[in-house]
Amino acid sequence: MKIKNLFLLLFLSFSLFAGRNPNVILILADDLGYNELGSYGQKKIRTPYLDQLAKAGMRFTRNYSGSAVCAPSRCVLMTGKHPGHAYIRNNGEIKPEGQRPVPLHTVTLAEVLKKEGYTTGAFGKWGLGGPGTEGDPMNQGFDRFYGYNCQRHAHSYYPAYLWSDRNRVPLQNNPPVPGHASLPTEADPSDPQSYAIFKGKDYASDRINEQALAFIKDNKDRPFFLYYPTLIPHVALHVPDEELKPYLKLNWYDPPFTREQGYGYTPHFNPRAAYAAMISRMDQYVGNVISLVEQLGLTRDTIVIFTSDNGTSHLKLEVDYDFFKSVGNLRGLKGSLYEGGIRVPLIVKWPDQIKAGSVSDITTGFEDWMVTLHHLIGARNPLNVKHDGHDLAPHLVGGSISPRPHLYREFSGYGGQQAVWVGRWKGIRQNMLRKIKKQDPLDIALYDLSNDESESNNLAHSHPEVVSKIKEIMKEEHLVSKVFPMHVIDQH
Repeated sequence: MKIKNLFLLLFLSFSLFAGRNPNVILILADDLGYNELGSYGQKKIRTPYLDQLAKAGMRFTRNYSGSAVCAPSRCVLMTGKHPGHAYIRNNGEIKPEGQRPVPLHTVTLAEVLKKEGYTTGAFGKWGLGGPGTEGDPMNQGFDRFYGYNCQRHAHSYYPAYLWSDRNRVPLQNNPPVPGHASLPTEADPSDPQSYAIFKGKDYASDRINEQALAFIKDNKDRPFFLYYPTLIPHVALHVPDEELKPYLKLNWYDPPFTREQGYGYTPHFNPRAAYAAMISRMDQYVGNVISLVEQLGLTRDTIVIFTSDNGTSHLKLEVDYDFFKSVGNLRGLKGSLYEGGIRVPLIVKWPDQIKAGSVSDITTGFEDWMVTLHHLIGARNPLNVKHDGHDLAPHLVGGSISPRPHLYREFSGYGGQQAVWVGRWKGIRQNMLRKIKKQDPLDIALYDLSNDESESNNLAHSHPEVVSKIKEIMKEEHLVSKVFPMHVIDQH
């Protein structure tokens, strides 16, 4: 280890042992695109609190979510295993409520921090195991849970109930609003009042924010881990009218989303304004958390991490990603292992340890956070967990780290995909689960991201040695999953 890095880490350890272990607040947006915050270039959506967070911390430009959709991405984040090793590799609903559960023996980030004396709480959308299953957050290291257990239940922001620990808590002011529904056949789609049936009274995200703040207050005198997987901006387009008003004043051309095609979420008269308003609402929730931490005098004792579980939704009639330039010039959207589907914002703040206003272009992934936080908090117990993470701690506190050998992603959904990042190179396979005429599903496209972030110039034929290396990594990093098979590569 270089002398500078040794000094930095000794200083970090001394700081930790001289006082309390730092609190950890991990905020996870839902379907927030790479370019949907002001600090990442967004021009239309107001995100002042998150922009201030970026000014006070380190902003990353090449951060990759765990997967291209919700559940597998969260599994990578919670377990430190990339999707070639993780148990959950795609969404999968289990009736009557919840997603396929992670096994009880799974070691989660919450359990690692709990072993270090942290009180742990999760507030928002879980998606890794239904109520009472092995994957229930109360069985995976969390002392407190409030929100939606099931991803489908979370499609409505005005539900009939939420979960509080192991109990269903009714939201009594809501006749529940469905997440998926159409306008009545007799309704006039040009009349704003026709859309009133999709507005509730008790906005679940408000209740979740209140409970997250209560958790901070209740645990202000001891180290806590707050995992805050907010629902926003995942559709349906549900947002209180007071948040919508500032965007309506901008007079955007904003034709209604009527759901005439019969698919999608609930209709909205002003979908562009609603989407922007939802992100601003989330920004306010983050501001509430940061303000409370400051009021309690915990700012210097708190690591704050903000990121998103995958890129912007591909449902263009509901989320106009072209209008907002949601992923900038990146290719792909949610569900894709192209950059737009998986490269997401990452902001990390820790006063006196992480340089304010700094920007990092190193390649990072969700699997990194288990080992990185274990290091940053000065853990006393060894991390006896098999993981795929790259320790970012020295980099965060101003030192240098060894280059990442590679980053690996696979996804059995949306046709089947694999991707590998090695330095400036990225190799990607698409359409792996079905034969396409005149195309071998094992073909690898190669892109030089240093000058082709939009992945428009396939260089596979001119760099066969790089393709060969990436192909070997894809083979080595994929473990066969009986639950989420990828038969084309499972047989190789």
